[in-house]
Amino acid sequence: MKSVLYLTYDGLTDPLGQSQILPYLIELSKANFEITIISFEKKAPFNKIKHLIEQKCKEASITWAPLIFHTKPPLLSKWYDRFALKRLAINLHKTSNFSMVHCRSYVASEVGLYFKKKLNVPFLFDMRGLWADEKVDCGQWDLKKWWYKKIFTHYKNLEKEYILNAAQIISLTFKGKDELFKLYGAALTKSNQTLEKKCTIIPTCADFNIFNYKNISVEDQISLRKKLNILPNQIVLSYSGSLGGWYMLNEMLLFFKAFKMKHPNAIFLFLTRDKKIIENAITQNLINQEDVVIHFSQKEELPLCLSLSKYSVFFISPYYSKLASSPTKHAELMGLGIPVFCNDIGDTGKLMNENNIGELVDISRGSNFEKNIENMNKKIFNKEEIAEVGKKYFDIKNGVKSYLSVYNKILNSIEKI
Repeated sequence: MKSVLYLTYDGLTDPLGQSQILPYLIELSKANFEITIISFEKKAPFNKIKHLIEQKCKEASITWAPLIFHTKPPLLSKWYDRFALKRLAINLHKTSNFSMVHCRSYVASEVGLYFKKKLNVPFLFDMRGLWADEKVDCGQWDLKKWWYKKIFTHYKNLEKEYILNAAQIISLTFKGKDELFKLYGAALTKSNQTLEKKCTIIPTCADFNIFNYKNISVEDQISLRKKLNILPNQIVLSYSGSLGGWYMLNEMLLFFKAFKMKHPNAIFLFLTRDKKIIENAITQNLINQEDVVIHFSQKEELPLCLSLSKYSVFFISPYYSKLASSPTKHAELMGLGIPVFCNDIGDTGKLMNENNIGELVDISRGSNFEKNIENMNKKIFNKEEIAEVGKKYFDIKNGVKSYLSVYNKILNSIEKI
């Protein structure tokens, strides 16, 4: 049995950890891998559902070594977290003798790089996206301030080191892989490596046993409509997930105004924690509060809540960094057979153009929303067809198979040495 160390700065008690980390590792553990996870947990969700995550890990024979996620003091807390991660990883290696290290994103990969260079243990750079550029694009790192510029430069330099030294690389999108080739193709060639051999595309996937329109009952939908005060004749346009950063809330609200002109009985259903952000934006955009419903749903309730949608919408700022992004919400919506209005992010444009799953909106051209809505109204959609496209590209089962293939590439290459 091969021993694998999985490092993530995200928490298993976070929604992301529960949907995009733990399900994969549970399945990989069934393939004769002995997995140890180090994650950083935020205190509130950790205290609330720690026992649930512990039980899932125990059932899968996964060792979980959680650390506390620190936010204060700014910057210094991050350096401390990184030090704690490296120290714990090295101590665990002394007893577990890991065959490889799977690093989710950039902070974790600093430890992976150390394991490669100092301990001769290969690491998987699961990059997720152009993380340093994302921090700048969403406004978290202001490059006019010298300390943020220094951090940005630090991680962009490390990005090249990760690409050159990782045993394998995971990119969420083909566009992301193409960008890596532009940036580092020449350097890889100099070191007798090729991106084709060491980079695999694995988009963010969904569990289509959970996000499955066939599991939704009409009775449950009627009951939920009553609970949310949504009338039977109202058309629901939905948005799910967090807001702020690169999510274009004002543009989505302007889109809803145009949608409301075509569908006077429409309401906008937001499934999110960010109630205050939406309430402020509604006021600024002069939208009737009665036309908007804001509801935070737990993970188990989300498929039912989304199933009320005739359409869903997500506009994401087309920053440079987003060419490497794969919106999880799109996969979930497809499993429920819901067509979407969205702009071209990562590989989304290609997917939309090649399949009858919604309407691609060109935000950069003055946003002719009325035309997009007219186009959507003319289209005929089939839930089963949308779900099948989703399964083809975003089924978590396929994602696990791809990870298994990458693990075996790394471990088989060790055995040949």
